[in-house]
Amino acid sequence: MTVTGRARPAGVWPVPHRPAPFAVAGAHVSRHAGPAKGQETAMKVVVMGAGVIGVTTAYYLARQGAEVTVLDRQPGPGLETSYANAGELSYGMTSPWAAPGVPMKALKWLFMKRRPLFIWPLISPTMWSWGGKMLANCNERAYAVNKSRMVRISNYSRDVMPDLIAETGIEYDGRAQGTLQLFRTEKQMKASKADQDILAEFDSPFEVLDRDGCIAAEPALAEVRDKFVGGLRLTADRTGDCRMFTMALADKTAELGATFHYGQRIRLIQVQSDRVMGVLTENLGRVEGDAYVCALGSFAPKLLGPIDIRLPVYPVKGYSVTLPVTEDRFAPQSTIMDETHKVAITRLGDRIRVAGTAEIAGYSDRLGPHATDTVRHVIGDLFPRGGDLSQAEGWTGLRPMTPDGTPVLGQTPYRNLFLNTGHGTLGWTMAAGSGRAVADLVMGRRPEIDFDGLTMARYWQ
Repeated sequence: MTVTGRARPAGVWPVPHRPAPFAVAGAHVSRHAGPAKGQETAMKVVVMGAGVIGVTTAYYLARQGAEVTVLDRQPGPGLETSYANAGELSYGMTSPWAAPGVPMKALKWLFMKRRPLFIWPLISPTMWSWGGKMLANCNERAYAVNKSRMVRISNYSRDVMPDLIAETGIEYDGRAQGTLQLFRTEKQMKASKADQDILAEFDSPFEVLDRDGCIAAEPALAEVRDKFVGGLRLTADRTGDCRMFTMALADKTAELGATFHYGQRIRLIQVQSDRVMGVLTENLGRVEGDAYVCALGSFAPKLLGPIDIRLPVYPVKGYSVTLPVTEDRFAPQSTIMDETHKVAITRLGDRIRVAGTAEIAGYSDRLGPHATDTVRHVIGDLFPRGGDLSQAEGWTGLRPMTPDGTPVLGQTPYRNLFLNTGHGTLGWTMAAGSGRAVADLVMGRRPEIDFDGLTMARYWQ
């Protein structure tokens, strides 16, 4: 959500810029002043954001008995980054973008005809600061630390997602047929050995496939067998429509008693000493709670900056097209990741979602006339008879990226304000796990994962 005002009301001021000490990671935490579960009055929690992260957090809060209010500027749930993402639950491909060798690869990508990366040289200290921090993480030591943190959330999400689906019964065009990372060259195939070692280290199941093996997994690839040499299949990965999931889960959350207020732009967070006193909206006025969760994705820094919470979360723009399947036998059955163009092709029921491109251009949400050329090229190249490109619907969204890849979860210097943001391209993948873990923390329960290295405290260490 965009902040439309920075002025603080009289009597409201921020805590000092350097955060107060954080609770010990993984410990039982109950720092809010709201009533505990089991008392007559339920704890009131305000969730800011109704994307997949905000809605899953709200669901787990409501399931634990909290009185939940969700605020979002859009007219419904899942209408921003959650709307038309790649559709991948990428448990096996959970990795930070900042990795050894990425700076050199990025330079090559910038000169490709159908390049996966665009950087607009904006006059933006925030952008260049974020980029510098990302480059500082492009080494083996940082990569190992960051990946281990991300996998902790991803694996937890993988484990709790089946329970969430079973208990809600929601439909979201889900499939459980894995992801096929497709290699067009022998060089890519050999380079995947490093990825295989990492997958084995983190107990992520995979298969190394030759050309025939790829065709066995995705029969329609037989039509273009000369365009690839092999692949790496991540068997634990899943697929599904994130927007459909978010809408259905919002309905289930409302059935548990949560209230959703859409079309509500948040102007500012009002604080006093080390507590949030309320959030000021354009139409509802001041909304109060015992605890608050910020799940605003790329827009979290804009709202948190005026209360001196500085998050290195920056928007990285992505694109997708969604087109109808023309004939099933020529269409993908799960997700194919084209390693050359960094484009994902995902089957969603009777539709195909094709997503990719990383564009660093600030908060621009413009969908230019040639913005989806790369993703259109890839679907036409690999599945020429699978879908009708003439009916493709283009879309663009902002991915909330941290320079180290790990989202920012949990506590802040304000005792009753919690974060669940910065998931980058993996919000759909990590939603169930991060939503459940943050909800446990808010409710004073011991989370089932360790929060060490996941909170904003890591940026002050």
